Amino acid sequence: MRLLRLILECSLCVTLFATAGCGQKSNGQITGESPAAQPSSSPGVFAPAQSSGPSTSLSRTPQSQTTQRPTLDLARLENNVRPAVFWITVFDSSGKLLRTQTAFFISGDGRFVTIARGLENGVNAVAKMANGDIYNVTGLLGASTALDLAVLQADEKRVPFLTLNKNPDVKTGTRVGVVGSALAGATESARETTVSTQQPDRLEIAATLPPDSAGLPVVDAGGEVVGVVIAPGEKAIVRPSNAVASLLAKIASDAKPRWPETVRATVTPTPTSSPRPTPKPRLIYAPAPPFPSEVRSRPGATWSGRFRLNFNARGNVTNVQVVQSTGNSVLDQAALSTLRQWKSAPGQEWGATVPVTFQTR
Repeated sequence: MRLLRLILECSLCVTLFATAGCGQKSNGQITGESPAAQPSSSPGVFAPAQSSGPSTSLSRTPQSQTTQRPTLDLARLENNVRPAVFWITVFDSSGKLLRTQTAFFISGDGRFVTIARGLENGVNAVAKMANGDIYNVTGLLGASTALDLAVLQADEKRVPFLTLNKNPDVKTGTRVGVVGSALAGATESARETTVSTQQPDRLEIAATLPPDSAGLPVVDAGGEVVGVVIAPGEKAIVRPSNAVASLLAKIASDAKPRWPETVRATVTPTPTSSPRPTPKPRLIYAPAPPFPSEVRSRPGATWSGRFRLNFNARGNVTNVQVVQSTGNSVLDQAALSTLRQWKSAPGQEWGATVPVTFQTR
């Protein structure tokens, strides 16, 4: 199989993948815990979420096992929990946006949890924080279709994160909080509710949540995660945090984050200077150049080059130049032809330099 990797370095970070014709599976572990009811509806399309800060846990005080507060301190939960909650946007192999859903960091080195079904047909993703920061999602570490949970890795080593309560006391009537991304504004502010049903592998909460709430963390009074919303509705279904801990325990210590595809492009656009504030540039279509069939070589051979792209305000590529040749004219032409098809969101003129590596396998 031939592998193509693109890395585009600028201020905005987007990871895009394209198929190489093989359909290689992810190295992320797929586990099969006991089946549980799966939600029937797909999550709605979100936008992005919160800014990164120092690599410290945002939930330090566990809920008391003996004393239950009559109400939660929602303002405290807003301050402690929301910075770790964000939106993950998933793309297919052609660079087309598939969907956006909520996720939250569970470690300071960029490991996070989201809903597994939201990754279907995805081969790359980006995490967007509330302050506009964008992080590459380097791949999947583990997933469970039975639990509808996935653990992924973001390419950022200092992020705010939440602590899992691995042995939560969430009996019926327990007061809990549901906290969403700050990008959603007041619609996903911290809200208080109670556990209405408790089972070993699922909880139900009394809050009515909108369809795009899948992936929200459910926390106790101290801000520790006691569950993840997997099916919003009048009585939202929540996967308890000990199920997340079980999934994490099945991920090998040396597991490498991987996407299913063997060809990927990492994109970091750099906007041109502007005298007035403008939206950051955003790629909306970035297919990977195919490996020309006429190029023959031994397995593992690589050719690398750099190409400069310029986009107009309508998002179209106006010019592509070879900054550094791959050393093979056929590969250069393959890269140029595909890069001319890239599109960005309309808004401003900008340019970026794209390192391109062709590799045979």
